[in-house]
Amino acid sequence: MTAAQRAKALAFRALHEGEPFVIPNPWDAGSAKALARCGFKALASTSGGFAQTLGRADGEVGVEEVVEHARVLAEATDLPVSMDLEHGHGITLAEVARTFRRVAAAGAVGGSIEDWHPDGYLLEPGQAAERVAAAADAVRALGFPFTLTARAENHYRGNPDLDDTIRRLRAYEDAGADVLFAPGLRAADEIRAVCRAVSRPVSVMALPGMSMAEIAGAGARRVSVPWLAGTAMSAAVTVATTILQTGDFPA
Repeated sequence: MTAAQRAKALAFRALHEGEPFVIPNPWDAGSAKALARCGFKALASTSGGFAQTLGRADGEVGVEEVVEHARVLAEATDLPVSMDLEHGHGITLAEVARTFRRVAAAGAVGGSIEDWHPDGYLLEPGQAAERVAAAADAVRALGFPFTLTARAENHYRGNPDLDDTIRRLRAYEDAGADVLFAPGLRAADEIRAVCRAVSRPVSVMALPGMSMAEIAGAGARRVSVPWLAGTAMSAAVTVATTILQTGDFPA
C-alpha cells in the first residue's frame, strides 16, 4: 500500500459519506481515462464489459486476468477504482479472501462480491454471508480503508423478491460489508424500502425510467452505470453496419 493508494481509499470512502454520486464503469484503460476527463470522482470495473473486450461472456474471465485488469485501471488515472469481483473468484473462503487481497495489492481501493454463483443460481443467504465475511476479514487487515460492497442479485437475475433482497442485504451488512448493492431495482419505492431497511450506504444500478434526482431522493448514495461498454459496442456496430450496407461513411 502506497501513500497514493491510501489517499484514494480515503477519498472513495468519503464519497459514500457525502452527496449521492455516479460511479461509471470503464472496461479498459482508454475508457477509464475518458471517464476521468468527464469529471467523475471514482471508477468501478464491469465484469461484463471487461469480458467483452476479451471476446467472452460475463463470468468467463479468470482471477489472474481480473487482478491484471485491476492494475491497468488503477494505473490509468488518479481516481479511486473499485473492482467487480463477481462471486469472489474462489470456491473456498480462503480463495475469496485471497482475491480481495490481490486486487488491493494491484491498486484497487474497493471491490464487490455478489451472491450469484457462476453456475447460474443464487447462493443461500447464509453461505453468501460467509463469503462476504471472508472478504471483510481480508480487507480489514490491509491497513487502509478498502471499501467492500456486497451485492444481492435477486432483481438483476429475474427474481424480484424485495423482501428476500432486504434479508440478504441485512445479512451482508452484519457480515461486514461497507456498501450494499441491489442491482436491478426499477422503482423509487423499491430503493426507498431497501435504504430504510439497512444502515450502510446503498448502491443501485442506473436503469431507464429513473432520474438521478429520483434515485437520490429515494435514499441511494451511489449509482453505477455498467452498460456503457455495451452502448459503445452497439454504436460501433451500428455505424459499421451502415458502412457495409450503404458504402457510405456516416458523420
